[in-house]
Amino acid sequence: MSFWRSPHGRGILLILLSTVCFSLMDTVIKHAMTLAPAFMLLWFRYTFQAVVTVGLQWPRQGKALLATANPRFQLLRGGLMLVTTTCAFFSLKYLPVGEFTAMVMLSPLAATALAAWLLKTVVPTFSWWMLALGLVGVLLVVHPGSQIFTWALIFPAILVIANAGFQVLTSRLSGEENPYTTQFYSGLVGSLGMAPAVLVVWDSSILLAHWPWFVLIGGTGAFGHLMLIRAYMSAPAPVLMPYVYSQIAFSMLGGWLAFDHVPDLLAWIGMAVIALSGIGNALVSMRQHRGLDSQAPAVDVPQRRRPG
Repeated sequence: MSFWRSPHGRGILLILLSTVCFSLMDTVIKHAMTLAPAFMLLWFRYTFQAVVTVGLQWPRQGKALLATANPRFQLLRGGLMLVTTTCAFFSLKYLPVGEFTAMVMLSPLAATALAAWLLKTVVPTFSWWMLALGLVGVLLVVHPGSQIFTWALIFPAILVIANAGFQVLTSRLSGEENPYTTQFYSGLVGSLGMAPAVLVVWDSSILLAHWPWFVLIGGTGAFGHLMLIRAYMSAPAPVLMPYVYSQIAFSMLGGWLAFDHVPDLLAWIGMAVIALSGIGNALVSMRQHRGLDSQAPAVDVPQRRRPG
């Protein structure tokens, strides 16, 4: 029991809670897309996040919540998140929740490759093999003849690329910015970016008739991201990453309960391969992290306080 009260144990519990929130959000989005225009749902999801972040953090931080040393990076990160979320909404309109989630789980591996290219990060050979294995898993999930082998696969393909860039920028900003400031600007950029489109499709009667679904999408998205922030404030990424892949299982459960969808055998194998490749890559990162810690000089140095 003492482990779950430790920072690492608390981080693992929070990351699991965030994956439950994101799986629930994806399941709700798939249903809500049959009730309301995607642009209305997207705008509400981002506006809700920005408003909730201000409501929770303004009493504690005041104007400091809005202060950023990297406005252009915040704008770019928010734009990449908007592309990612838009592709997610349209992916979920056409694809099952479980298979969609499995393909999205390729994003951390893609981010590893992008970091090696843009940031010149040294990536172990084993991680490249895990990336190749993940691609094999995706091919198994979307194999020709499957129920999801359609033109709509373009959406998760774009999503993985945009999300990889989003993760690299998030890593770049994590040591310099208050995480709640980043959370706020992500919501603000998405809300403003969707404003022109939502004005075209806005229908107040739809919002009044189906407002619980709007609130559930906004609530699970905002709460999930807040739990994600708290998780990474409690434990390092290499410790948490293996648990991120539990989202595939939660999404499969949501797809089965809400839509009575069960993947075929090859899709099951592909999802397992994607999860194994991601976990393998995370374990290598964890070993590197521990190696760097063990090589650190044993001297007393001031510890930089985590923002927020």
